[in-house]
Amino acid sequence: MKYAKLIFVVLLIGSLTSFVEKDKPTGGLNVGDVAPSYLPDAASLMLSDQPVAPRKGRYVLLSFWAGYDAHSRMLNTTLSNVLRDDSLNQKVEMVSVSFDEYPSVARETVRMDRIVAPLCFAETKGTESELYKRYRLHRGFANYLLDDRGVIIAKNVTARELASYLN
Repeated sequence: MKYAKLIFVVLLIGSLTSFVEKDKPTGGLNVGDVAPSYLPDAASLMLSDQPVAPRKGRYVLLSFWAGYDAHSRMLNTTLSNVLRDDSLNQKVEMVSVSFDEYPSVARETVRMDRIVAPLCFAETKGTESELYKRYRLHRGFANYLLDDRGVIIAKNVTARELASYLN
């Protein structure tokens, strides 16, 4: 009889979890979605000196981060370093977007982390910005690899995975 209660609880939990989609990520946009415009509003601050528009036939690595979020900052730095390799740099245009509300914080973080993305923005409205809402980043910062049509082909790409996606 004591095992009957345990079996009942296990069956109940199993039946409740069967209604949850397990293959679908829970937050943000997903692979296969068309990405919304990724350039911040005109009020945003451009941190790099030479803006370069993404070109046809190249991938776009869109990296959202903030100086106060250690994981997103580390991933952004690592991806930026990987793209210093000319063979990858010819295929990918990195767009780095900071959600730090103070431009000085974003600028100093870019300098300290040696971010070399030609398009580097500070979205000074932070988590209240339209860009933050469009990408549904409320569950954490992310990065997206987009093809030249703006379709998301990978999400939360690591430096190791980047080369395999591009081949």
